[in-house]
Amino acid sequence: MTHTHQTLTVDLGDRSYPIYIGSGLLRQPQLLAPHIAGKQILVVTNTTVAALYLDTLIAGLESLQIEGLQLDRLVLEDGEQHKHLDTVSLVFDHLLQQRHNRTTTLIALGGGVIGDMTGFAAAAYQRGVNFIQVPTTLLSQVDSSVGGKTGVNHPLGKNMIGAFHQPQCVLIDTQSLATLPARELSAGLAEVIKYGLIADASFFEWLSLNIEQLKQLEPALISQAIYRSCACKAEIVADDEREQGRRALLNFGHTFGHAVETQMGYGQWLHGEAVGAGMAMAADLSHRLGWIDWPTVERISRLLEASGLPLWGPDQMAANDYLQHMQVDKKVTDGTIRLILLEQLGAAVVTSEFSSELLHQTLSHQSVC
Repeated sequence: MTHTHQTLTVDLGDRSYPIYIGSGLLRQPQLLAPHIAGKQILVVTNTTVAALYLDTLIAGLESLQIEGLQLDRLVLEDGEQHKHLDTVSLVFDHLLQQRHNRTTTLIALGGGVIGDMTGFAAAAYQRGVNFIQVPTTLLSQVDSSVGGKTGVNHPLGKNMIGAFHQPQCVLIDTQSLATLPARELSAGLAEVIKYGLIADASFFEWLSLNIEQLKQLEPALISQAIYRSCACKAEIVADDEREQGRRALLNFGHTFGHAVETQMGYGQWLHGEAVGAGMAMAADLSHRLGWIDWPTVERISRLLEASGLPLWGPDQMAANDYLQHMQVDKKVTDGTIRLILLEQLGAAVVTSEFSSELLHQTLSHQSVC
């Protein structure tokens, strides 16, 4: 059966790569073939995804009939709590035990945790080998699989250890979303909404009109949401690959959200849930600064709530808890917290131009009225 797909390009000169988006693409291994340089492949996945999609991917790779192919697989434990250096060491162990050389290709089959760790392992193994992203969650499809950010968590900070290492391609099979739990789908919608808030007010309007059908995974609409999200991220990454400027806007809501994840313990709140709460908090502070009006804050809250996302962080987190973790954020410069806030719907800015009093009001969830 032939499946159609859309293709985007992340334009990075001689390191440019395609993003393939479509239904049933796991059964189209020919899309991956041009991006496999050598005869060795290691597929890295987790226990949950392996049971669903590993056999399909392996069968497809075998069907390519690469002469002398060495096709290995590594199944890791599932969950954000396993996103650390000890787990990445298991990838290195496997690569070395199976004698993978510099022409090997790592394939990350799974969500953001698998993609980030596999990419980091690829960046470090023999000082850099090729890898391919095959994201299976909405969050990883629209965000973490695109752009080359790889890494792991540390008890003192989220994603504080890592490297920029671009994939050879990204293969997004929208059919994989059918097995995604509702909570994970909501977490992914947070990153989709982010693009509308920071860069495309018309996309935000479209999401507001179609959110119920998106939650039902209406095929044409979910493909359009993924395409528009990836197009936005690809354009920003091409402009600012290593986050020296504009790419920092993609962290809208993340400084607040990372504080929640670190405080609560990785995996207690899903990344997208924490980002959703963080975006609501960023909108609140943007309003306190007089940049956006209260009806805009309410519109943002309605869409987040309709997506199944929290509108605030944990009740037990105090303002000082947030501040402690926010001081360790990657966007801190010379001890100054920088946040991504909204100048208006669809336009964000990186700034440290806010008073500590207003930030404290937001973190304390004080009434605006």
